[in-house]
Amino acid sequence: MPNDPTKSVVGRSRETELVVAALAARRHVVLEGPPGTGKSTLLRSVAQSFGVSFVFVEGNAELTPSRLIGNFDPARVLDEGYTTQSFVDGPLVQALRDGSLLYVEEINRIPEETLNVLVTVMSEGEITIPRYGTVSAGDGFRLVAAMNPFDAVGTARISSAISDRVCRVAMTYQSLDDEVAIVRHTTATGLDTEWVRGVVDVTRATRTHPELRSGSSVRGAIDTVMVATELASMRGSASTLNDCGKDAAIVSLSGRVRTREGVARSAESIIEELWDRQFASNRSDSEGKASAPTGATRNH
Repeated sequence: MPNDPTKSVVGRSRETELVVAALAARRHVVLEGPPGTGKSTLLRSVAQSFGVSFVFVEGNAELTPSRLIGNFDPARVLDEGYTTQSFVDGPLVQALRDGSLLYVEEINRIPEETLNVLVTVMSEGEITIPRYGTVSAGDGFRLVAAMNPFDAVGTARISSAISDRVCRVAMTYQSLDDEVAIVRHTTATGLDTEWVRGVVDVTRATRTHPELRSGSSVRGAIDTVMVATELASMRGSASTLNDCGKDAAIVSLSGRVRTREGVARSAESIIEELWDRQFASNRSDSEGKASAPTGATRNH
């Protein structure tokens, strides 16, 4: 392989190795884990290492069999009839022809009739399209699907017909150190590591807070850092990083979390509580005037 995909995704060497092994064994794979755990990033790295293309399908309730497979262009059918030239490939047929990885995101949001199409392809390695013929899978074709945990909003259990034909790789959230490394790599702001770690800690705390049904992925920490940097620049040298950070956290995290039923207070209030708890000691030191990010202050 041209590169080692186990080194391309932070904190995912074991999961990447398992996916590579399953695909090399010509198996189909399901990646299961909450949003923001690097499922798409991992797959892109693996696809690159195999030297194959990558066809993306967004799983949702509107994904009908014809949208997945393809269909005849009505205008061309009127002129030419049901010919191969009048058929427009959908992502499944494209992946079959090219021998590509077909990545189906959120497979457990797809209607059952569409899933049945995938069952046939996984079993037979081909699909027969009425009035068109049979399309066989190219050598590199594999189905790789991602799914959120069953209890996530809008999800359903995938059928045993699907689960019996795939290898499953579970992906949980990365460690604190890994998420700090992801944020620092993504934001590239030169901020103090301990402050970034505190932002990540706040984000991680949303996942276990008793009043929240679901918390934020590391994307919330990335946005918090980037918004805080811009706020500090806009407000000038008199602002403190922690004050900017709190406002940025409320903006970046409140829409990503979900409160439990019966909880009276807002998501914003919970985020503010978590921020104050994390940065209380910082605030007591020099009135919270932590070092501003590089380029965050401006001359007046």
